[in-house]
Amino acid sequence: VQLVESGGGLVQAGGSLRLSCAASGSVFSINRMGWYRQAPGKQRELVARITSDGSTNYADSVKGRFTISRDNAKSTVYLQMNSLKHEDTAVYYCRQDHPDGNMWRVYWGQGTQVTVSS
Repeated sequence: VQLVESGGGLVQAGGSLRLSCAASGSVFSINRMGWYRQAPGKQRELVARITSDGSTNYADSVKGRFTISRDNAKSTVYLQMNSLKHEDTAVYYCRQDHPDGNMWRVYWGQGTQVTVSS
């Protein structure tokens, strides 16, 4: 399994970025996909997650600003980030949860840096 993130960068507060995560090595459509982030000195936290049937959930801090989506034909998950704030600055990681019987196999991407200047 390989997860490759892209789309990070430097943006001014109030701006937008779109992250992409291209997956390979498994049947993408059955996987639960998520975006997590880790700021310096803080624990990694869930940002948004999307299930195989398209159900989504978001961290309270990003509700109304971020949108997660998936394109099963391209084996890609996206995170559209609008109205970015300085506190959104972090390394953003893509995560794949692959169902395996009664457990999940978890895979992580390498991360992409998002820096929001205030």
